[in-house]
Amino acid sequence: MTDNWTPNTPADDGVTSFSSAGPTYEGFVKPDVVAPGGHIVGIMDAGAMTLAIGHPQYATASSSLFVMSGTSQAAAVTTGAVALMLQANPSLTPDQVKCNLLASTASLVNSQGKAAYSIFQQGTGLINAYNAVYSQAANCANRGLNIANDINMTAHYGGPAHQDQNTGAYYVFDNAGNRVGADGYLWNNGFTKNQGYLWNNGYLWNNGYLWNNGYLWNNGYLWNNGYLWNQSAAASQSSMTTTESWNAQE
Repeated sequence: MTDNWTPNTPADDGVTSFSSAGPTYEGFVKPDVVAPGGHIVGIMDAGAMTLAIGHPQYATASSSLFVMSGTSQAAAVTTGAVALMLQANPSLTPDQVKCNLLASTASLVNSQGKAAYSIFQQGTGLINAYNAVYSQAANCANRGLNIANDINMTAHYGGPAHQDQNTGAYYVFDNAGNRVGADGYLWNNGFTKNQGYLWNNGYLWNNGYLWNNGYLWNNGYLWNNGYLWNQSAAASQSSMTTTESWNAQE
């Protein structure tokens, strides 16, 4: 996300144009969360890094500090939040870390209380390091997934995303059976400032995380029905390249 260079005016915050949207190839909601990734100040060796030499316009008054934007910046911010979580509670498992991170986010909504961005553009919303450290959430991430089975290619899993056959829009179901994903701006509409957006902790899809479940590939829950794995037991004989591809998707 970006604050559009106005850190004291949250109403013009938004998801950056370079942030990718889901669902994934196998129907999982991505991104899981969003984090600050616009014009982040970081340390860079001005005399040694090709990027620093080629783009001096990004340098600050200190030649070792550069202002950059990108999903790599957001990943670093998220990693810092996770480091604080593990410092506070080193016993957290990967699934618990993900659950606490998801449960502590805030979704960007407009003045009508509707999602300013689709669930496939902002996931559960903007991370909050403090809330994540003290979160008591449990069993809300990666439910129904057995990674060992997937790696062994005895059971392949997909996410819960569906695609509307008439509009082509992607959606998932919440715990009440309602479609989630219809709200939100399309990427090609661009971002309009000053629309009164707020990061709201109470948006509907912050409850339940049904969409974070995994389903067996042949159960028919996926929007991308009809792939080869659906129709053949030969997946167990697939090459290592295919296995690596599956792991990367997860």
